[in-house]
Amino acid sequence: MATFISVPLKKSSEVDLVKPLSKFVTASYPAGEEQAEYIRAVEELNKLRRNALGRPLDKHESSLEVLLRYYDQLCAVEPKFPFSENQLCLTFTWKDAFDKGSLFGGSVKLALASLGYEKTCVLFNAAALASQIASEQNLDSDEGLKAAAKYYQLASGAFGHIKDTVLSALNREPTMDISPETVGTLSLIMLAQAQEVFFLKATSDKMKDAVIAKLANQAADFYGDAFKQCQYKDNLPKEVLPVLAAKHCIMQANAELHQSVLAKQKKRFGEEIARLQHAAELVKTVASRYDEYVSVKDLSDKINRALTAAKKDNDFIYHDRVPEVKDLEHIGKAALVKSTAITPPISQKFTDLFEKMVPMAVQQSMSIYSQRKTETVNRLVGTMREATNLCNGVLASLNLPAALEDLSGDSIPQSIAEKARSIVQQGGLQSIEQLIKDLPELLTRNREILDESLKMLDDEETTDNELRTKFNQRWNRTPSGDLYKPLRAEGANFRNILDKAVQADQVVKERYSTHCDMITLLCKPENELNAAIPSANPTKTLQGSEVVNVLRSQLAQLDEMKKERESLEGEVKAVTFDMSTTFLTALAQDGAINEEQLSLSQLDQLYGAYNQRVQASLRMQEDLLAQVQTSHQEFSSLKQSNTEANQREEVLKKLASAHDSYVEISSNLREGTKFYNDLTEILIKFQNKCSDIVFARKTERDELLKELQQSIAREPSAPSFNVPAYQSTPAAPAAGPTPAPRTVFQPQQPQQQPQAKPQPPARPPPPTVTPQAASTTPTTAPPTGPPSSNPPPVAPPTQAQGPPYPTYQGYPGYFQMPMGYNPYAAYGQYNMPNMPNMPYMPYQGTPGQAGYPAAPPAGQPYPGYPQQPPQHQPYYPQQ
Repeated sequence: MATFISVPLKKSSEVDLVKPLSKFVTASYPAGEEQAEYIRAVEELNKLRRNALGRPLDKHESSLEVLLRYYDQLCAVEPKFPFSENQLCLTFTWKDAFDKGSLFGGSVKLALASLGYEKTCVLFNAAALASQIASEQNLDSDEGLKAAAKYYQLASGAFGHIKDTVLSALNREPTMDISPETVGTLSLIMLAQAQEVFFLKATSDKMKDAVIAKLANQAADFYGDAFKQCQYKDNLPKEVLPVLAAKHCIMQANAELHQSVLAKQKKRFGEEIARLQHAAELVKTVASRYDEYVSVKDLSDKINRALTAAKKDNDFIYHDRVPEVKDLEHIGKAALVKSTAITPPISQKFTDLFEKMVPMAVQQSMSIYSQRKTETVNRLVGTMREATNLCNGVLASLNLPAALEDLSGDSIPQSIAEKARSIVQQGGLQSIEQLIKDLPELLTRNREILDESLKMLDDEETTDNELRTKFNQRWNRTPSGDLYKPLRAEGANFRNILDKAVQADQVVKERYSTHCDMITLLCKPENELNAAIPSANPTKTLQGSEVVNVLRSQLAQLDEMKKERESLEGEVKAVTFDMSTTFLTALAQDGAINEEQLSLSQLDQLYGAYNQRVQASLRMQEDLLAQVQTSHQEFSSLKQSNTEANQREEVLKKLASAHDSYVEISSNLREGTKFYNDLTEILIKFQNKCSDIVFARKTERDELLKELQQSIAREPSAPSFNVPAYQSTPAAPAAGPTPAPRTVFQPQQPQQQPQAKPQPPARPPPPTVTPQAASTTPTTAPPTGPPSSNPPPVAPPTQAQGPPYPTYQGYPGYFQMPMGYNPYAAYGQYNMPNMPNMPYMPYQGTPGQAGYPAAPPAGQPYPGYPQQPPQHQPYYPQQ
């Protein structure tokens, strides 16, 4: 009786996890021990998948542990990598567990770039393997019963979890085996089998009959629910339905059997007999329809013995009235099983291979925080640099400090000489011209990388659109246009950045052209520079004046302020803080991260004091520049003003401004070169991302094309048409639940063949049979009537007969052969039950053996069949 349903495993295609995951780790983490550790973890994950899915699994707990560990690892790694079609694209291909394929194509399979799909299929295999392990347990021992109940409840919980999550995990129609309807039915079946195991345990422990009856009745209820769910759906193998129907009847019969014992104890002998009769009917139904799947001989014998004894006692002693089954009190139910909740980790000793890697939500928050921090630092540093440039510009316009150093009127001021030497040390004009020359090459390289990346997306999208137009609704994957929207937005952002960079390059070149002559002059030897500066009358009388001393003091304060700003800029750039702990804490507490609030609060704590110092420096500069301008006016009024002095002062101003411009242009060009080089690395990553997703889409496209070709090959080449009624033999209607299919065994062919027979004439068309015509049937024929699946017994003939003439609808008087019954096993050449449409062939019998009757004339009914043979030979062939 102990027939349990187990689920086959799904099969997966091999997937290389190492290459894409290692590429992501290399791109996201700096080279070092951390990166190497994550790459080793990726290799271990790939090995774990091969062990779980790349080889046949034994029906043992150790194999189940491997599957569960891989499932737990997938759950742990999912939030730490950006698994999606447009980021980290991994395509997983799985076959339908219940589809066996066809002659022209393989079994149904589905390929999706979804880690949720992989998790669902792995959990399905874990549930299927748990059902197989449970079915292999020895149910004669307590350990085997406990293990079977445990694994059936685990399988039920896993199938139930898939039912609740599969649609959200896939975002598309799944294959039939993991559809919510199928896994929901499987969850019920596993729960019913777990309840049956508890019934067997209670029976072996000889618990009270009232308890056992409730357990059995609950199991029957579970089996009945499962039967109802899959009765009208073709989503499970055909063998499942009869087993469920049989188990439902068997559990009901057991419940009635044990409840009858309880009725006997309460001296309700009529109820005892009614329940035993109902149990006997249920078992008889199973034996007649489902004996191919479930054996109930022992249970039937037990019920019949109890029923015979109960009837005998009641007839001779008690004479209690036997009530109708519908009037009996309902048996109670006791559910001792519950689906195991699936809450990772579910393996026994799970260790996350990527334990130190933070989740993607934290990584994304860290990235945004890093951008906010960079913007804050750049804003503070940029404010100070703009203020310093403004200060230098004001001083250059006033020819300070050169005016204070040029009191002799015929020598190079010290500040100008120092600026000239600084330019020469930095490479002079050659360094700037080389930097300007390199910019177009860097720009062109970046443009080429970006154009090539977007071209890959364009080509793949064009192919996808063409195939979508060709196959219409069959091309049921995500459109490339929708999938590439984030990448195209990213590419448009890169193009905008390049356009702005070109404009900035043009501004720098124009500024260089403006100051090129003066920078060239500063690069010349000191004697040539001195000769190029006009001479003026000496103003040595101002060297000891109070105005000069005040100006020098004010300029010294400005220089000190600039040095403080350089120090402050270094401090601002050196500030560091690890926000990962804050983000991880927020994620653990709230399940989400409010990055903006946390980041702004932390940045205000880190840079609030520096911002105040920058603002104080700006106010100090504003006050000092106002004082310098006032003092310079007094100084200018004391100087002897003439044309030569004005020309000299103008040249000195231009030289000072040229030095400042050289420093700024050099800085801008170096920053531009670094910008283009950094952008090249970013664009190469973008190109790799585009290449990976295009490759994944091509692989998915090839798989889908292959499936479509197989689907087209399986389709009929011509539309269906109606077959004439006389060319087919309709099956007799089945009564009650769906009967189990029978296995027809082909008998061996006898070695001696009968003599050759002449070819028979073509069989005439079936005659039209009317009640009047039927009444003319010879008296030797049995009474006519509708065909019956249960013919009345017939006396065995004394002479060996050939196979009976097949029954046709409309031919009265012919009984169909009972299902699975063939008394003519020795006549293998006439295997008529397998050839219901074979035309009748006249048989020339050997002496002593009756032949087939010839076909009657048209318009006359066939004579009755079977005819009574002579009584001098036995019915069955002799051994």
